[in-house]
Amino acid sequence: MFIIISLAIIGAVTVAYIIFDSFRSVIELIVSHLTPYFLPQDVQPLWKKYGNWAVITGSTDGIGKHYALELAQKSINIVLISRNTDKLKSAAEEIEKYGVKTKIIVADFSKGIEVYQHIEDELKDIPIGILVNNVGVQYEYPMPLCELPTAKAWEIINVNVVAVTTLTRMLLPAMVARGKGAVVNVSSGSELQPLPLMAVYAASKVYVRNFTQAIRDEYSPLGIYVQHVSPLFVSTKMNNFSQRLIDGNLLVPDAATYAQSAVHLLGRVQNTTGYWLHGIQYFFIKLAPERLRMRIGHHMNKDFRNEHFRNTKLKAQ
Repeated sequence: MFIIISLAIIGAVTVAYIIFDSFRSVIELIVSHLTPYFLPQDVQPLWKKYGNWAVITGSTDGIGKHYALELAQKSINIVLISRNTDKLKSAAEEIEKYGVKTKIIVADFSKGIEVYQHIEDELKDIPIGILVNNVGVQYEYPMPLCELPTAKAWEIINVNVVAVTTLTRMLLPAMVARGKGAVVNVSSGSELQPLPLMAVYAASKVYVRNFTQAIRDEYSPLGIYVQHVSPLFVSTKMNNFSQRLIDGNLLVPDAATYAQSAVHLLGRVQNTTGYWLHGIQYFFIKLAPERLRMRIGHHMNKDFRNEHFRNTKLKAQ
């Protein structure tokens, strides 16, 4: 009888923790919306709360570009970092239409540590208040590890792991010295389980999640806001292996829709998917055992892999 009661208590505590952990961001969001009514003096625009310059990596396409456009509309000056000079200039021109300043830095994060001294030199006189570690690289299509070129594996590690680590290390000390700042690390729903046929990519996103949560505990007492953003599928060129994902739907928003939602949550919640329908999916995914999530992910990636090969064959005809 004692064992049954003990197990029941353990089960109840576990369920209560899962529910609390899943709804914590919802609670934070509700509090943030109520704050203007009860503590209006605590409500500040982003530029005043964190600073009027933001750095955004991977900012010439997709989520990064639209995140920059959304911040520009909130009077934040933007530093754009990406590898394509022409795209950087085009994005900067589009952003400056909102009356803010821009700076472009050409850097190819796939080259690893060699690019960071140049970035640091370019940023040394700019008081960066917001860092958005958005740059990421994905598989060309789902494939087993032995099919993945070694160069591609290193590219994923350099872009998805080294970039978020090195830029955060570079810019965090000045934020700490000022006593304010925001670090936004964009991960992926792939972090939720090991992901066969995208093993290296999913593992890199687990790193981003763990890194983000650890530095939050280290630096939030010093006035630094650290946000973990974990989108599910978004219609961007990263998902070119699937026309269904590129076409999008209610559950797969385009980059503009997603970024508008994600920026609205900046400063409001610490952990978010960035998009309300992704939040609902994330909640139910977490309820399943990890082994089941991995099997479902494997099945989905097999389906995407087959779709890629079908489309490639059709294009070749």
